[in-house]
Amino acid sequence: MDMAALGGKVKKWDACDEQLKSFAHMAVASRVGCTWCLDFNYFEAHNLDLDMTKAREIPRWRESATFTSLEREVLAYAEAMTETEPTVTDEMVPSLRAHLGDAAVVELTAVIAFANFTTRANVALGIESDGFATACGLEPLAQRAAVGS
Repeated sequence: MDMAALGGKVKKWDACDEQLKSFAHMAVASRVGCTWCLDFNYFEAHNLDLDMTKAREIPRWRESATFTSLEREVLAYAEAMTETEPTVTDEMVPSLRAHLGDAAVVELTAVIAFANFTTRANVALGIESDGFATACGLEPLAQRAAVGS
């Protein structure tokens, strides 16, 4: 229940664009392999009227031509924070700060850290997709490309 309460607080943050935060969380879920988080966040993206074409492509964002350069930076940053050991480079943060501003970068970083907290816990506990997206008739997510998985 405390994890859910913390998630409710994270949802209230508003310094960073909701679509960027959603995509970052989905990138973490895809990288870690949390089917529940990926499914739920895809469902949430639909409910928030975010770009579903892009949301669907998150698992294979590197191969997809649908993302802007800023979205690609955010997705790369989310994946770099997710690696064990993190692979965030000195060049990533200043570029994001230039595009988003300090407050949004701090928020985005915290959202990605929270996504790592929840996705890793779900995987460790064996929590899998509940079919949120399918139950709402949403098209399936793209499959991660074999290269780079």
